[in-house]
Amino acid sequence: MQILELNPRTDLGSDTKLSAAFSQFSDMVTAVKEKGLNPTVVAALNEGIQSINSTVLKGKDLAKLIKTKQQDILKLLEKEQKIVPKNYYRTMWTLLGMTSFGLPLGVAFGVAMGNIGLLGLGLPIGMAIGLAVGTSMDKKAVAEGKQLNFEVKM
Repeated sequence: MQILELNPRTDLGSDTKLSAAFSQFSDMVTAVKEKGLNPTVVAALNEGIQSINSTVLKGKDLAKLIKTKQQDILKLLEKEQKIVPKNYYRTMWTLLGMTSFGLPLGVAFGVAMGNIGLLGLGLPIGMAIGLAVGTSMDKKAVAEGKQLNFEVKM
């Protein structure tokens, strides 16, 4: 099954956020074309491209549609084929490290020292743990060829 082309849009105008969202989606489509995908993922990608190509939305509504379709496609890629964008695991594990490791460590420090104000001490420790785990998982994804040549920017 062939992946559809994303039609260039002339109505992006001077809206930099909309232009950035459209450009990022286009970059994602280009990066995904380099990977061998199963038919269900290709069908979902084509549905997303078709909905963006055929929409009459403009401005913030169009940007919201593009970001929603991009997230849906990336979730499906990760779920079905374990293909992720650059720094995916680093981003995810940094947050998990802060909440799963950092907060409990901070509470333990605070209780042990008798000063609950030391709660914030655990957050950078948890962030470092999450960053290390996520970076190693990203390196593993690159080694296995499961990483897209594309990075999601907020």
